[in-house]
Amino acid sequence: MGPWEEPELLVWRPEAVASEPPVPVGLEVKLGALVLLLVLTLLCSLVPICVLRRPGANHEASASRQKALSLVSCFAGGVFLATCLLDLLPDYLAAIDEALAALHVTLQFPLQEFILAMGFFLVLVMEQITLAYKEQSGPSPLEETRALLGTVNGGPQHWHDGPGIPQASGAPASPSALRACVLVFSLALHSVFEGLAVGLQRDRARAMELCLALLLHKGILAVSLSLRLLQSHLRAQVVAGCGILFSCMTPLGIGLGAALAESAGPLHQLAQSVLEGMAAGTFLYITFLEILPQELASSEQRILKVILLLAGFALLTGLLFIQI
Repeated sequence: MGPWEEPELLVWRPEAVASEPPVPVGLEVKLGALVLLLVLTLLCSLVPICVLRRPGANHEASASRQKALSLVSCFAGGVFLATCLLDLLPDYLAAIDEALAALHVTLQFPLQEFILAMGFFLVLVMEQITLAYKEQSGPSPLEETRALLGTVNGGPQHWHDGPGIPQASGAPASPSALRACVLVFSLALHSVFEGLAVGLQRDRARAMELCLALLLHKGILAVSLSLRLLQSHLRAQVVAGCGILFSCMTPLGIGLGAALAESAGPLHQLAQSVLEGMAAGTFLYITFLEILPQELASSEQRILKVILLLAGFALLTGLLFIQI
């Protein structure tokens, strides 16, 4: 009886064909996720600009707004810290290990950590070259500050790096604008890879699960990124442009993943993992040498800032733990 049952597996059945997940259904899910992520992330990026960049009636209102921005930026710093340690690094390490295993490559050299270090040093070298060039060209501290940080709403710059941290008259300005650009670049590159993960999915349920998680994750990151850029004293137009760029990256990754779903191979995965490792290294630099030191350097409201930092970390940790 057993041997005669095997040929039945080759018999064509209409219900068997109907049970296979059709490609158009998965494509519809990916297109819907693309639109939702674009709209939600863009809205979340613009909300902090509309709320915090309204012109103040007087200097006291501007100072109060700056203090509020500093506190909210501490919360955003906790979000970025959790993103760095619990999202970017684990995703990168898992992806490159999987790519090396698919290529049957065994290494004694710590390649994963080396790629991270290269991303870290890439930002460090770029920043130091920029500072060395500006110091040799010899602009005045005021001109350098304006060149790096710009002005707020087209008027004079009254904001410092944080409450209680005035600019030293003879010290060179902090390269906040350059670091902000690197932050946007690293987050944008990582967003493309997250979108690729959705676009390369062939299982409808898994694709929808990833989309829901990304909707919440990207919404929180978009708000945090805009707050971080506002704290870097960039113009509202520049912050809005960065928000638009960041909002387009995950949908771009979804589109690329959907187009490359049939041709993705181990070499593609390895190249993607290397780029993601470089992005994680740059994000590591920005998180620990720019975001956290700047927010915690002020002597005002230290305990409240630590509480908000932990709250931001806990929020994203809970989101990653739940895995919606």
